[in-house]
Amino acid sequence: MFSKLALRNVRRSFRDYGIYFLTLTFGVCLFYTFNSIEGQGAMAYLAQREHPMVEVITILVNVFSIFVAVVLACLILYANGFLLRRRKRELGTYLLLGLSQWQVSRLLFLETGVIGLISLAAGLALGILASFGLSALTLSMFQLDVSGMLGLNFSLKAAGKTLLYFGLIFLLVMMLSGLRVSRSRLIDLIHSQRKNEVLKVRSLTPAVIQLAAGILCLGAAYATLLTFGMAIAVAVLPICIPMLTLGTVGTLLIFRSLSGFVIKLVQSHPTLYYKNLNLFTLRQWLSKVHTTYLAQTVVCILLLLAIGITASSVGLNNTIASTSGYQAPFDITIQNLSGEEELVDFEQLLNEAGFDTENKLAWSCTSVFYYNDPDITGVDGPSAALKVSDYDALMARQGTPAYSGPLPHEMEDWDKGLTTGSLGLSYVLIPDDMARELSPRRQIWSADYIGDKEATEDALMDTIRSIEFPFASWITTRLAIYQDLMGSKILALFLGLYLGFTFLLAAAAVLALQQLSQAADNAGRYALLRRLGAEEKLVARSASQQVALAFLLPLVLALIHSVVGMKAANDLIATAGKVDSVASSTATALVLVVVYGGYFLATALACRRMAKSA
Repeated sequence: MFSKLALRNVRRSFRDYGIYFLTLTFGVCLFYTFNSIEGQGAMAYLAQREHPMVEVITILVNVFSIFVAVVLACLILYANGFLLRRRKRELGTYLLLGLSQWQVSRLLFLETGVIGLISLAAGLALGILASFGLSALTLSMFQLDVSGMLGLNFSLKAAGKTLLYFGLIFLLVMMLSGLRVSRSRLIDLIHSQRKNEVLKVRSLTPAVIQLAAGILCLGAAYATLLTFGMAIAVAVLPICIPMLTLGTVGTLLIFRSLSGFVIKLVQSHPTLYYKNLNLFTLRQWLSKVHTTYLAQTVVCILLLLAIGITASSVGLNNTIASTSGYQAPFDITIQNLSGEEELVDFEQLLNEAGFDTENKLAWSCTSVFYYNDPDITGVDGPSAALKVSDYDALMARQGTPAYSGPLPHEMEDWDKGLTTGSLGLSYVLIPDDMARELSPRRQIWSADYIGDKEATEDALMDTIRSIEFPFASWITTRLAIYQDLMGSKILALFLGLYLGFTFLLAAAAVLALQQLSQAADNAGRYALLRRLGAEEKLVARSASQQVALAFLLPLVLALIHSVVGMKAANDLIATAGKVDSVASSTATALVLVVVYGGYFLATALACRRMAKSA
């Protein structure tokens, strides 16, 4: 009987479970997706190449997963509390009908189990699709053909971990639900919907003082961050703790001051105050802001963390990517560091060792760097000199026009585009005939492969290892550089998106549940408005406006915080390369629209439906 009743309650109350079910499903999906990275294409590729970053990424994801599980557990407990609040009258009715508190607790236990099983199944199914998308995203970072590693895979290890963590969370929810019911009095359950929240209108002066104090605290926190920079402000505790305290207190004071001066401000404009249902909407919203300013502060901070972490991870990822272009213009570069002693024919050495350069190399070029003699070149400072013909040959392979400026010419971007890997020499560009007067210093051989680059490189490296070069050499390949860069990029992107999505999901779910709870409490008031003659569309619009205010205010303040925070973060990231602000902002905006906007839309529609059916 209890099983049938539990299934019927879940089915009939699916609208009430909608946001709860959505949050559980997203949480399971998020947890599975990022814990299944070991089998995803990019990680599998790096693992095949025995890249050391694979183990680092796996360990960090496991550590962060514990933190994420704790955040999601708190979120699910909060959401379950919302459901129990909405169903207090129903639970009281069960007690009136003769069920014992233990039987009602058992019913809730079964209902929670059903919801848990459904959300786990849906979340895992969605997680498999999401992991495929994340795999495609990471594989797209490679400027090599690794599309063969893209596939829809199921990670048994990640699924088992997800079932274990969320099974424990649901078990905790079941136990706490039963405990709440067992401690509740029948009269409190029956009359729960009749308890009204009193709006305490505060005087204008304290509210304005609090607003001014909040702005001053935020200004001091912003100034500290921008003055000392992200690295110092976060790492040095005597600076970090006061800065974070000022920022949190400032946010808290701003939200707390709203209930005082906003209503006075709007009342000073009677045309706006008494228009349509603005009076009702404003007072209902302010009554909740006054008592939930702590929650609003937490939501704002969660949004700040979500926006900042997501944007920073994307910005850092793009910065790392921007450094790869000039670091790996060719598939392989071999440097003869003893060029002053002997210049060699690289292709002849390789052919003699069994590597067919004609059929396996699409292009190759040998260039020589000379010792710079200022008495000959007329340029003092660079340590080497390069013939303009050698320079043009290397640039032509990259699609860059030949040099047409004056000669000799000291090159400013001397470490870009000439070799795969670091050249380590500053140089002056000289006419070809001038090279006859200079002594060779270093010989450079660069080449690009034909066909399968990995197979060609493996064969080439085997050949090189079999050759005893008669000189000190330095060998760097594009694949090796890409593997190092990809490890760093995946680490930054995975952890950033993991935490960003978690904080954003928590913030959006908390707001959604708060607004649904308020809409349920306002059902009687909406019915009274209809009896007083309010139009249907005005009542529905009032419900939507309250949701919009609740979602937009923390978001606006979080965006202001994030602008300052990203300015400091970008200054730090820019030390490693150029920051692509457009890409990071676009990616963050897309995440906000999909997750936060999706919760807002679902909540607004649900609240409008409650208002119409009141």
